Amino acid sequence: MNTLLSIYALCVVVLFVKMLAISCYQGFYRISRLTFKNPEDAGLVGRPPSAEELPQVARAAQAWANDLENIPLFCVLGALCLVFNPPLMLTAGLMLLFTVARLLHTLCFLARWQPWRTIAYAVAIVCLLAMAALVSMGALRHV
Repeated sequence: MNTLLSIYALCVVVLFVKMLAISCYQGFYRISRLTFKNPEDAGLVGRPPSAEELPQVARAAQAWANDLENIPLFCVLGALCLVFNPPLMLTAGLMLLFTVARLLHTLCFLARWQPWRTIAYAVAIVCLLAMAALVSMGALRHV
């Protein structure tokens, strides 16, 4: 079994679970407060719809949106890295560091910890740029 493929797969699963956890976090706050913005959801628990989302739910939605700007790029670049067989330790390190940085970014986002949120974001972006460079070098070797 390819070691890099295993690391990539585990990172993708961890990122999936992290995003699922954000959804559960939102659901926890909505259900525990019986506060829903959508009329059909509020009606299910016999409540009027809320004019606004709970602050925790809105914050988690922002974290989720930020994930959607970064994690799909990781998935594509990671898959392309597998195609071009880059240096194992470097690529594995970038994949693992990206995953840890995204976990920390979400934690810092929900806890409102600055400058740590920005640092975690920047680390993840640097990992993506480095992975893009590895893919580019691999592609150029095969031109």
